[in-house]
Amino acid sequence: MMHWLLEPLGYQFIRTALLASVLIGMTCSVLGVFVVLKRMSNVGHALTHSALPGLVAAYLAGINLFVGALSAVILTALGIGLISENDEVYEDTAIGIVPMAMFSLGILMMSQARSFRDLSSMLFGNILGVGPSEMLLIAVITVIVLGVLALFYKEIELFCVDPNYARTIGVPIANVRFGLLLLLALTVVAGIQAVGTVLTSALLVAPAASARLLTNRLREMVLISLSIAVSAGFCGIYLSYYLGLSSGAAIVFVCSVVFIICWLVKWMRRS
Repeated sequence: MMHWLLEPLGYQFIRTALLASVLIGMTCSVLGVFVVLKRMSNVGHALTHSALPGLVAAYLAGINLFVGALSAVILTALGIGLISENDEVYEDTAIGIVPMAMFSLGILMMSQARSFRDLSSMLFGNILGVGPSEMLLIAVITVIVLGVLALFYKEIELFCVDPNYARTIGVPIANVRFGLLLLLALTVVAGIQAVGTVLTSALLVAPAASARLLTNRLREMVLISLSIAVSAGFCGIYLSYYLGLSSGAAIVFVCSVVFIICWLVKWMRRS
């Protein structure tokens, strides 16, 4: 049993991938709780798609992919926020138009590239290929996201749970909303390295949704979500090592299985 657990750790790229999965899992799971409570899951899904043109542009220009993804996602988040401030355009309309326009632009740009195979990791992630520069950026994003959530915990909690009361006591709702969008943009960029643009939204939502089924207390929800995401990261990487599976898909699959188990537990308690 110990040999089965320790063998993969003999490889540097596996140790790096495990560390990256912990950092990404922490970021996605903690922020994901607020995303689920505020019912912003569709925003996370939209932002993951909007990263594609930035990734392709960075690839074609020969610069760091994270820079391109971050630029595209932040631009989209700001666009959604600004457009939906107009009462004549509902937020779900902005979410439907802006990211899909960005995604289609990314597909068009991919069609001009020499090889779709070179760009496949953008869609499905490559956590086993994380290098020092990517790890540094993931770590910086983790510190920023978790630091801001801790610093403005009360304001974000009120915004997600009782926005009317938050507005009454003077919490700047618009600023908190823009802040969450920007944190979501940063988290999406980190998640793309692990599971790609296709599956990042699942990594954001599944652990938090599972925790939501098990408790109504916010702090417990955060801890459970974090535990699920980090454990899924380890399980996914070990599955990819021993079974030759896609690491990103394996991580998300484990998260999905955990959600189904939590749903069954909730259902049996009600029966």
